Amino acid sequence: MGHSLLRIVFELDSSAWHGNATERLWAEPVGEGRYRLRNSPFFAFGVSNEDVVSGEDRGGQLCFLGVSIRGGHSTYRLKLGGQGRGTPTFQEYWTPLEKLGCSYEEGPVHSVDVPPSADIYVVYGLLEAAEAAGVWVFEEGHCGHPLQGESGGTTEGSI
Repeated sequence: MGHSLLRIVFELDSSAWHGNATERLWAEPVGEGRYRLRNSPFFAFGVSNEDVVSGEDRGGQLCFLGVSIRGGHSTYRLKLGGQGRGTPTFQEYWTPLEKLGCSYEEGPVHSVDVPPSADIYVVYGLLEAAEAAGVWVFEEGHCGHPLQGESGGTTEGSI
């Protein structure tokens, strides 16, 4: 990546289901107080992997100020049901998403990165089908894909 990665702090609503007051995401400096996010958030809403954000130093911590340039990625979070990640049922529902270029990071939930090349309507349908089958419950952290008749948006919810 050429630059050292830094941690950028996002302030959260600590009354949400996760109870965290902040989340720290990896970011690469791109100049002029801006940073490209290098992972998907587990809790923060309104940002996704590859977004360029602005930040400032506050008491020795780099803190998020706002989004400068959208990277075109979307973020969804999965809370697994009775089926663990290594089970055939999970794989049955995850494999079509993976074939579309989606990836995930494991943490308190699975943070799913949807690349710009993926059809967001197909991805959303696959997420809904798995939820209906009891494989996972999902929430949208940020939709960075263009939507029919819209320019994208964010839906906040709780797992």
